[in-house]
Amino acid sequence: MNLISQHLLNPVLAKAVIAWFVSCTLKLVVVLFEKKRMDWRRFFGNGGMPSSHTTFVVALATGTGLLHGFDGPHFAIAFAIAMVVMADAAGVRQAVGRQAQVLNEITRLLHGNQILKVLPDKFIELIGHTRLEVVCGALLGIAGGLVL
Repeated sequence: MNLISQHLLNPVLAKAVIAWFVSCTLKLVVVLFEKKRMDWRRFFGNGGMPSSHTTFVVALATGTGLLHGFDGPHFAIAFAIAMVVMADAAGVRQAVGRQAQVLNEITRLLHGNQILKVLPDKFIELIGHTRLEVVCGALLGIAGGLVL
């Protein structure tokens, strides 16, 4: 059996990938509902409701716990990774998004200054997640790990 088919047949990884896909699809629906337009960048991009990164790692942890037990090292590793991803999504990356908003405003106010020519046109503001987006991603990940 080759490496690709081994990964495709891995039930825990399959659950996580399917849950991630559902989460990304829900992001498209949320944007369509809020902005009345389809924004395909939301499917693969960072930020938005729900957190697809969180969904993926929580589905991975849930599936690992169900397969190997919630008291073993496999689940402990998956759980630890999930906690780091969720803390990063709602903490560091959320702060980076707020900083991008401030930098974009400064750039807009100082437009035309020669020093600003080296900066990008606009910093990406939607990088992190709110706590609600992370919680919804975690709930979706649990459901994906249990149901699939």
